[in-house]
Amino acid sequence: MSDTGSDNITPEFNRPSTRRVYSVTEVTRQLKRTLEQAFFSILVEGEISNFKRHGSGHLYFSIKDHDAQLSCVMWRGRSRNLHFRPVDGMLVRITGDVTIYERQGKMQLDVQHIMPVGEGQLQQDFEILKRQLADEGLFDSEHKKNIPAFPQTIGLVTSPSGAALRDIISVINRRYPGIKLILNPVRVQGSTAAAEISQAIIDLNEHNQCDLLIIGRGGGSLEDLWAFNEEIVARTIFDSEIPIISAVGHEVDFTISDFVADVRAPTPSAAAELAVPEIDVLQQTLLHLKSRLIRTVEHGLTYRQESLNRLKKSYGLRWPGDRLRENALRLDEITRKLQMSQQRRLEQEQQRLISVNNTLHALDPAAVLLRGYSITTDINGKVIINANDLTPGDQINTQLAQGTVKSTISTINREDNETPT
Repeated sequence: MSDTGSDNITPEFNRPSTRRVYSVTEVTRQLKRTLEQAFFSILVEGEISNFKRHGSGHLYFSIKDHDAQLSCVMWRGRSRNLHFRPVDGMLVRITGDVTIYERQGKMQLDVQHIMPVGEGQLQQDFEILKRQLADEGLFDSEHKKNIPAFPQTIGLVTSPSGAALRDIISVINRRYPGIKLILNPVRVQGSTAAAEISQAIIDLNEHNQCDLLIIGRGGGSLEDLWAFNEEIVARTIFDSEIPIISAVGHEVDFTISDFVADVRAPTPSAAAELAVPEIDVLQQTLLHLKSRLIRTVEHGLTYRQESLNRLKKSYGLRWPGDRLRENALRLDEITRKLQMSQQRRLEQEQQRLISVNNTLHALDPAAVLLRGYSITTDINGKVIINANDLTPGDQINTQLAQGTVKSTISTINREDNETPT
């Protein structure tokens, strides 16, 4: 290529342009409008990468295949409806809208729904069984049993080698050491897992030594957790006489067991915290209650002592004593009056007795005899008061003051003025 005349050539970018100049906002807005119209509610399959759950509840991640990747966002309102926990490397199908984030000029997929590939039928079965059992009332709150506040024995239905068992034991021993734990080991994944879980719950009920059961496992995919979505497990949980805490997977995982159980715990560790109280908190509560009880009793005793003292000083309490003293004085006065009255009556009776005695004494024949008189009777004891009643030769008895004289009448002096007999 020759350099001849190169000084006369004007570069293209230095030439005056007649083309329209777009602002960045106009370009991104046009791209946004075009993409949103062309890729509305599309279904994309790919592998999750760089998954992050923001503190706001929004989900940020990428979906990729062998040659490309696409940024995705799922807003909090939609992420609440997820029934599984998305993780990096999981193959999923995403329904969403392609859009442009104008501030950064970044293309992303506004996710409406996520479905793990290969689990679509499982999810459909899950929803069908969930609706069926809900219609039958197995999820109703009226059937929920209360969790005991202070269980003595807890039955565990989980894998003996899983992290869930270690977490439960660790939390219980830390919070409430000394409690008895009975493990009924089962498979928590696989074709026989549901039957084993169901039979383990039945066995612990028949054993009848547990106050509470915890069933569950650690996290996993919907397929991994499927044993806890089986109808046999759900109905066994519902029929259990022992309260059950369901602790399956992570906080975002929901199973049929969670809905049927008396309490759903977001994790196995959380189930242990729900199952037993914290002994340190209990001790502090007891000490606080003890202090309150002592203060209440002391306050009550002080109040009642003050009330008693007020009553002692009150006229109402002194009144009975005053009345008793007044009545005692009155009784003494009445007694004295009665004694005086009796004395006067006695003296009067004594005087009357003396008078009567004097009268009787004056009338006593013996007293008359003492004055020189005598009493004459015939032999029959009849008192002779008239000489005319006698004839010479009659025998008479004469009673003197001292002694008796028997006589025979020889002479009778009759008086003209006879005393009538």
